[in-house]
Amino acid sequence: MSRLADLIGPLDAADSLPLYQQLHRALRQAIDGGVFRAEDSLPAERQFAAELGVSRITVRKALDALAAEGLLVSRPGAGNFVASPGSRIDKNFAKLTSFSEDIRSRGREPRSEWLKRVNGTVSPDEALKLGVSPGTQVLRFHRLRFADDRPMAIEYATVLCTALRSLEAVTDSLYAALRQVGARPVRALQRLRAVLLDDEQARLLQTEPDAAGLFVERISYGADGRALEMTQSIYRGDAYDFVAELVDRD
Repeated sequence: MSRLADLIGPLDAADSLPLYQQLHRALRQAIDGGVFRAEDSLPAERQFAAELGVSRITVRKALDALAAEGLLVSRPGAGNFVASPGSRIDKNFAKLTSFSEDIRSRGREPRSEWLKRVNGTVSPDEALKLGVSPGTQVLRFHRLRFADDRPMAIEYATVLCTALRSLEAVTDSLYAALRQVGARPVRALQRLRAVLLDDEQARLLQTEPDAAGLFVERISYGADGRALEMTQSIYRGDAYDFVAELVDRD
């Protein structure tokens, strides 16, 4: 077995997941587990391809997905490096609460306005992050979330149909709906980064275009260790204290 296969495990052509998804998952686990540490240089694409027996296109797709997540930084002429902690905030949560529960704990009343509720299939990015095959069926819930009458976040939730089968199951709280069918997540990985709001985001959040915002991605897992849902939220920049508390909480 090659040195890389020793570090991240071999890829399996018979697996239902495409090879680039297997490599993306293996590298993300290696980064999260400290096999590759902040500022470590990853092997060159050609070394990955040669040692793992895959094409360079497979390697490039996996590395691009990690870069999009903020886990890798590409430096022209030098290669790919594991991002430093200062460029992203990651947190594993063993105790989970929903947006509604968090808002109520602050003495405010949560509410939502629906933007979209549709059935669909996973995008390539969702398939990578949720660890599922292309074509997997999902439910999409897009909402504008409020604390009292103040818009706090635009929320885009993608839930596997194996966890929740009906769009109508979600009324106020996604986690409450999952709990009712015995599928409430038991842990999550959350990532946070700063963004600039585009015109539509600024309109919904009642702030100025190009104002500072916060992007929060949360992937939640069930008791069997499999991902159940992925939620990407865009928060107003002045909600930083609220979001930072969620990320800092054990």
